Amino acid sequence: MRAVDIFTPGKLPTVTLVRDQIERRKQDLQDALDQQLLVTISGPSKSGKTVFVKSLVGAGNIIAVTGAGVESPQHLWTKAFHAVGTTIPTSVSSETNSLVGGSVSAKGEVGIVIAKKELSGSISGSIGSKAVEAASNPVDLLQLLVKEFAGSGFVIFIDDFHYIPRDVQPAVAAQIKDAIASGVQIVCASVPYHSEDLLRANQDLQGRIFAIDFDYWDTDALMKIGEQGFVELNIEVERDLLRAFAGEAAGSPQLMQSICLNASFELGARQKLDTKLHVEFGGELVRRICNRTSSADFSSTIERCSEGPKTRGTDRKSFRLADGDVGDVYACVLRAIASDPPQLRFLYADLLARIRGVVEAGQETPSGSSTSGACLHIAQLANDGQPKQIIEWDSHRETLDVRDPYLLFYLRWSDTVRKLS
Repeated sequence: MRAVDIFTPGKLPTVTLVRDQIERRKQDLQDALDQQLLVTISGPSKSGKTVFVKSLVGAGNIIAVTGAGVESPQHLWTKAFHAVGTTIPTSVSSETNSLVGGSVSAKGEVGIVIAKKELSGSISGSIGSKAVEAASNPVDLLQLLVKEFAGSGFVIFIDDFHYIPRDVQPAVAAQIKDAIASGVQIVCASVPYHSEDLLRANQDLQGRIFAIDFDYWDTDALMKIGEQGFVELNIEVERDLLRAFAGEAAGSPQLMQSICLNASFELGARQKLDTKLHVEFGGELVRRICNRTSSADFSSTIERCSEGPKTRGTDRKSFRLADGDVGDVYACVLRAIASDPPQLRFLYADLLARIRGVVEAGQETPSGSSTSGACLHIAQLANDGQPKQIIEWDSHRETLDVRDPYLLFYLRWSDTVRKLS
């Protein structure tokens, strides 16, 4: 068996599927779908939400769409139709020929709006003059959705509902309510702090939603990915090394899969070894494996974030850092995010404590207001041009979330972090 078939970041795992993470929730999901309830799954990015649904309904039965870029309910359902290759008529037209002594009419669905069309057929009576009229009606995509998917076994998986504009969400939520009432199975996934967006968009969904909460995986659960996978490659890995991998994964099973896969490559085990290999913990080995895993290039994103918004004639205040460099508040925040222990969610107080750790002892640190302002600008700059948010600063909860664990990994293990000054 090959390493790429064992450790499968971004795909549904088989060998390394940690079943106790999903088994206790699977029956809840099935019961909710059987009751025609809307299932909402809340959890951090890459925490296993999609894998969980696929493991129950099957990868071939999930229709994955995203709220990103959705401007209307019709736009969302069109994404679902495209996923299964459904032809979408854009109108229903009806036409009538007015004749002297007789008439003929026809109706039909068409893929484009028809203004006028000559009709053929047998008619009776003498023909004097002929008028062709056409009426076109927009296709009801909600009814088409029900016709296509109710009772079909397909589950429509709507990711990132909160990316739908707030003024569009009520209309989408209303159609979701009607769709599930008609037998369409729908699961909505969201990140923390946005799990109630659907209910806020339509209070009529109260009592029709079943919520399943995912969270960051703990160390023991992440270590099972390595335990189950390395044995298939005939590799015996010390638990301290697995624990180090799990720590760097920062609660993300997908990132743990990626670290273990790159560890297999680094150890020369692209497929099952003929002779058992015992691997001990070593800092240099961890460094090589993590450097190899940090292949995703976020350099331009980090550069924008470290520079911050353009200043207006006044240089930003500089601070002396613990490693001897000098940097402004943006460098301080980014270095704090990248510092130990690996973490994807930062409460404001925790972030301030980390900043004190990256600034030279006894030296002045950035003020609270400049730190919160930097967090806001870093999130805006990081998300600019991205299809999804990769960093979120919630000013109300004073929480910074790194949505993409690979961004955190890049900050920690690429050379970029050493240049943030």
